Amino acid sequence: MTEPEATEGLSRRTLLRGGIAAAAGAAAFGAGFGTGRGTAAETPAPGGAGAAYAFGGPHPAGIVTPAQDRLHFAAFDVTSRSRADLRALLAAWGDAAERMMRGEGAGPAGPTSGPYDAPPDDTGEAIGLPPAGLTITIGFGPSLFDGRFGLADRRPGPLRRLPHFPGDTLDPARSDGDLCVQACADDPQVAVHAVRNLARIGFGTTTVRWSQLGFGRTSSTTSDQVTPRNLFGFKDGTANIKADETAALDQHVWVGADQYPEAPWFAGGSFLVSRRISMTIETWDQQSLRDQENIIGRSKSEGAPMSGGGEFAEPDFALKGRGGTPIIDAASHVAMAHPTRNDGVRILRRGYNFVDGSTHLGRLDAGLFFIAFVNDPTTHYIPMQTEMAKRDLLVEYLRHTGSGLFAVPPGPRPGERFADTLFA
Repeated sequence: MTEPEATEGLSRRTLLRGGIAAAAGAAAFGAGFGTGRGTAAETPAPGGAGAAYAFGGPHPAGIVTPAQDRLHFAAFDVTSRSRADLRALLAAWGDAAERMMRGEGAGPAGPTSGPYDAPPDDTGEAIGLPPAGLTITIGFGPSLFDGRFGLADRRPGPLRRLPHFPGDTLDPARSDGDLCVQACADDPQVAVHAVRNLARIGFGTTTVRWSQLGFGRTSSTTSDQVTPRNLFGFKDGTANIKADETAALDQHVWVGADQYPEAPWFAGGSFLVSRRISMTIETWDQQSLRDQENIIGRSKSEGAPMSGGGEFAEPDFALKGRGGTPIIDAASHVAMAHPTRNDGVRILRRGYNFVDGSTHLGRLDAGLFFIAFVNDPTTHYIPMQTEMAKRDLLVEYLRHTGSGLFAVPPGPRPGERFADTLFA
């Protein structure tokens, strides 16, 4: 017994020394951030796997930061009815998010330090992994303002459950929630680690309502990113708002300082729309290339509008072909989503592909986990989705099975903790 005991003691001392050294390194790194809350959330460190972003700033992280390749999204219900518990939870989530986005553990002690006979304050599966561009975006659902926590008078006016759109086949178990967390990273383990640890921190105060893993971003948020393809094989999000379009962001995405007087805590934030969209992959795969391109309104090879030019050419909806028929069908996906058909409205999309195995019929349970950010869903999303659900040719191949709307506040300011202004 003496040898195993000695080995265990040495191992523990080694772990403690490593943990202390890591904590010291973390403190030195954190000093460069002040409290880590003074750097704009969209300002990156050098690119690559080591890219790191700040949680604090005038706008939320994870919206205009370069879209990463992996997603873990989760919605939570708050089980405690204590306002103090909710405030403590959100503050703890903000502190953990700030650390994890820097590439550290979720808790201050790290996964291998702290009391030996207590659970570690980080689950440990991200030990040795770089930050991988992790961003954590936390939002509040309409039900959080139902009166349980004394926040009813602070709900932004448009923050209500999204309506039932034509053709919706929503699963309540995949919809809504008091809180949401969007974790995006270029390493799937880093993204999963982030949500896992926030759920662990929330034990006793929250429960996971539903979650979704995503891969292969379906939109670009910066001009130097190549436009990705969705599971139908078409380029997606060509006309998405980009990070350098500051005027468009102010007009369509960021909440203005006086936009919602009832919710001053929300200024600088944005609404997050989530929609789980299942694709009938096998049916789509049997359609001719001509039909696929007519339904989308773009070429499959280059992503150019059917009216001609390159991928980023402006579609010409008036151009006609043989028999005077418009070359781009008026009910094509491109036409239905274009700003000229939606009172000039644009949205910032940040969706992901998903494949959740197969259905009981042996077909892929796959599709698009649609995420969009807007500063007013009543004018910027709901009218557009209503019309698309009625007329878009693509609807025949889609089923909307999950839905949610959340208000995402800006990052905390220096000297504040996350959500302080919500409770002020």
